Amino acid sequence: MNEQTNQAYGPGSRDAKLVTVFGGTGFLGRNLVRNLAKRGFRVRVALRDVESGKFLRTMGDPGQVGLVQANVRDDASVEAACNGADAVVNLVGILYQSGKNTFDAVHVEAAGRIASAAAKSGANNLVQVSALGASPEANSRYGRSKANGEEQVKAAFADATIVRPGILVGAEDHFFNSFGKIIALSPFMPLFARDLMDRQGASFQPVYVADVAEAITNSLDDESSRGQTYELGGDQVLSWRDCLDITARETQRLCVPVPIMMWIARFYAFFLELLPAPLLTRDQLRALEEDSVVSEGAKGLSDLGVEATPIEAVLPSYMARYRKPGRNPRLQTTS
Repeated sequence: MNEQTNQAYGPGSRDAKLVTVFGGTGFLGRNLVRNLAKRGFRVRVALRDVESGKFLRTMGDPGQVGLVQANVRDDASVEAACNGADAVVNLVGILYQSGKNTFDAVHVEAAGRIASAAAKSGANNLVQVSALGASPEANSRYGRSKANGEEQVKAAFADATIVRPGILVGAEDHFFNSFGKIIALSPFMPLFARDLMDRQGASFQPVYVADVAEAITNSLDDESSRGQTYELGGDQVLSWRDCLDITARETQRLCVPVPIMMWIARFYAFFLELLPAPLLTRDQLRALEEDSVVSEGAKGLSDLGVEATPIEAVLPSYMARYRKPGRNPRLQTTS
């Protein structure tokens, strides 16, 4: 929705489009809900635990952001959450499996269920958020499940827009913040080597979370985006070693990369998987054996009207917290 249309409708207006968002309390979800509200959409956030999402109401005008209870494993509650929506966005995803929350249950079955409900409700748009590197041939179960989820969505909602973001960067990210926490405790940083000669590790294309939220929002009023797949990566490709060097620079700390062969890392990951919230899993290591970058010729951020924000413009505002006392300048705020 452009600014002129936004002004005509006004925030929370009854004439504004209603968007149902599944997974609105997550890192990307919070940014998306804020952006949708700012652009004048009415937002309905579908949550298993409504109490956990109360803070989202403050992101819009009174009544603009509403919360409804929904379990993505239950047809009736998913259909109720989609009822009357002009558009549906599915952000639900997990990084590791736990109990009933398996990759197949969350990334495949739930994605298909939401797509079916969106089609049944008469929604004009469905945006399925997948992941960069999703493929039936991916090394990781995570990557394969994301690809299978895309197929389930297309089967139920042929004109769905598929969005595949790279690693999300921002103040609350789990990527550079993890590096920051490690380097604040020890200068020795793991570099997961794919073979004996590897000193760079896998390559990534991190993307600013606010850029992805903006791209998704833009797609809702862009009819040409329907049925398309977008790979959303940042302005540069970085190796694992590059990410370690950036962490050292932003935290002003010594960084000593320690190459660790994948088979050794998997041995330790086996035991880490026993934790309630694993720091690392064997499946995540399998994903690190492959590069996660935008495919040549793929549609990207620019096709949805977004210019990639350089990560150098984002990282200083939150990585400075990991500097030694006396080296921590006044922090800026960012999404």
